Amino acid sequence: MATAAKQDVKSFRSQKKERVKSAGRRQRPRHVMLIAFLVLGLVGVALLHVWLRLQVVQMGYVLSTTSKLQSQLEQENRELKVELATLTSPDRLEAMSRRRLGLRPPEKGQVIVLP
Repeated sequence: MATAAKQDVKSFRSQKKERVKSAGRRQRPRHVMLIAFLVLGLVGVALLHVWLRLQVVQMGYVLSTTSKLQSQLEQENRELKVELATLTSPDRLEAMSRRRLGLRPPEKGQVIVLP
């Protein structure tokens, strides 16, 4: 009976070792999966950060280009306003009407005032 008990104890110990080994095998994939998810999460956050920084740089370029275009258009608008004021000035219009059309100021009897 003592040998049977010893065999039972040995068998129990070997079963316990097998359970511990199999539990270790089950736990390893969980740790590996947890680490893999953490690494994937960190990589995802890093990629998101890089993408956002690229978007900021791209928007900076767009903003710079738009600002330059706005400045150019404002300058052109100022130049066109000066040109319009020059072309519509009364002195210039009077000189052009005399030169091109041969107009002159009206004489005394040519102006009729209506009531």
